[in-house]
Amino acid sequence: MPTRLSSLFLRTLREDPAEAEVASHKLLLRAGYIRRAAPGVYTWLPLGLLVKAKIEKVVREEMARAGAQEVFFPALLPREPYEATNRWTEYGDNLFRLQDRKKADYLLAPTHEEMFTLLVKDLYSSYKDLPVCLYQIQNKYRDEARPRAGLLRGREFVMKDAYSFDLTDEGLATAYQAQRDAYERIFTRLGVEYVIVKADAGAMGGSASEEFLSPSEIGEDTFVRSPGGYAANVEAVKTVAPSASSTDGLPAAVVQDTPGTATIATLVDHANANLPRSDRAWTAADTLKNVVLALVSPEGKRELVIVGIPGDREVDAKRAEAAFGPNEVEPATEADFAANPGLVKGYIGPVAVAADGSITQVLGLAGTTKVRYLLDPRVVDGTQWISGSNSADKHVFDLVKGRDFDADGVADIAEVRAGDEAPDGTGPLELARGIEIGHVFQLGRKYAEALDLKVLDENGKLQVVTMGSYGIGVTRLVAVLAEANRDEKGLIWPEAVSPADIYIVATGKDEAAFTVAEELSVQFEAAGKTVMLDDRPKVSPGVKFGDAELIGVPNIVIVGKGLENGEVDIWNRRTGERRSVAVNSVVAELK
Repeated sequence: MPTRLSSLFLRTLREDPAEAEVASHKLLLRAGYIRRAAPGVYTWLPLGLLVKAKIEKVVREEMARAGAQEVFFPALLPREPYEATNRWTEYGDNLFRLQDRKKADYLLAPTHEEMFTLLVKDLYSSYKDLPVCLYQIQNKYRDEARPRAGLLRGREFVMKDAYSFDLTDEGLATAYQAQRDAYERIFTRLGVEYVIVKADAGAMGGSASEEFLSPSEIGEDTFVRSPGGYAANVEAVKTVAPSASSTDGLPAAVVQDTPGTATIATLVDHANANLPRSDRAWTAADTLKNVVLALVSPEGKRELVIVGIPGDREVDAKRAEAAFGPNEVEPATEADFAANPGLVKGYIGPVAVAADGSITQVLGLAGTTKVRYLLDPRVVDGTQWISGSNSADKHVFDLVKGRDFDADGVADIAEVRAGDEAPDGTGPLELARGIEIGHVFQLGRKYAEALDLKVLDENGKLQVVTMGSYGIGVTRLVAVLAEANRDEKGLIWPEAVSPADIYIVATGKDEAAFTVAEELSVQFEAAGKTVMLDDRPKVSPGVKFGDAELIGVPNIVIVGKGLENGEVDIWNRRTGERRSVAVNSVVAELK
């Protein structure tokens, strides 16, 4: 039976809803696919469920082809498994926590690694049971601080998560590749443009991690790619460090008066005006900027860390979060500086000036402060810098790494720029934005060890199982497809996910148009096509055409005035082409 607009639970909107920020959010609301229930939480209406179901069908088919079996876990889970892996704490405020009437702790699952692991532990005990790959399509919950962009960043969402279980690392590599291949087939079938990039594993852990990103200007993820094929999420890019050089023969460090130079820009201006170089002008790249960050652990413990980076770079917040996770990273506050009076704001450096003008390292391995001091990978032995002296209105020039100061370690958290060299030497990087649509991890044994998942091997010895994790954002894909397949008038779905194959519009007051539209619906369905029929009486053609454009079925058949000549119109929303064909040939034309 066709989906009839005369009885479909649908109300289209002519104006953009006030809360909608991006095009996909606006159109999915206006076209009647979803409705807002709360910030980051949406009700799915009949049209939205049709599209979501088609995505899930493709996912299920390719999971089966890859050898995965479907299960289904509850979304409401007990605290204990997440305590065992420390994620009850590590997830921090992103976790929805609740208690039952007996004050037992529960959570709304943000992801299900623990439950999959315990299920396999409960049922399997021998190497003969492995390998196995299980998956589910299930609601997930994360208490996003700022839900935005509709389905792209919500508090409740549907995800396909799969988990592989193997005895050996070689088996894990095989399972990982099978899932990776399945993802490529899924996104190709759905008509989603995607890029596979190296990614940071983050709180998930594991030895390997790749993201599938759909390039989009509204994407929250920045990724890079090179002419030679390197591609990575910006968090996973490793800075190409220069070679270290000898410190012999380099000029001695000199303390200079630099009044009113608490910023890099004022420092560079002062240096060029009062302390000019003979070979070229000073630039921000000659300076060592020392950024004070506060790391807040999931338990609430606050720790300061100072990172020295070239002055022409800024700290990238996402790279910092990846480097210092699971801690939250935020700029140091005035209270932090007040608690550490040795750090002179605007003039922080790895050394301090003594009364006789000599310098002494105060940050780093030989320093006296308890604050960790880390350096950008570009700051290698033999490099020369202008840096703060921890004294107001003074900087040290020709400060040499490896001679005058050292550090407690490396922190690769500075921004990545277009033109930076790819880590694998395949050329300069270009930057783009994308929306994460899938993520694959080689988890290894992290969760199996935490939850004691072991099986007997061929020799009767217990071995820890190794795992892989593979996720696809199902509801996010609806938004990604809507964002990429639209025009100024509405959605234009790829045929693989369209809520119907054919959209038939009966127009005018002549009953014959409605009769022929009904007959064509029967014929199309007999030919294996799903049909959406606008059979609404007393609705103007303009309104019907507007709804057809908004709803986004790509193949539209218009039954109206052309019937006088035995014709109907075929309207291709993707190309915009509209042409007349004989009534008795329209099914064959679109079959």
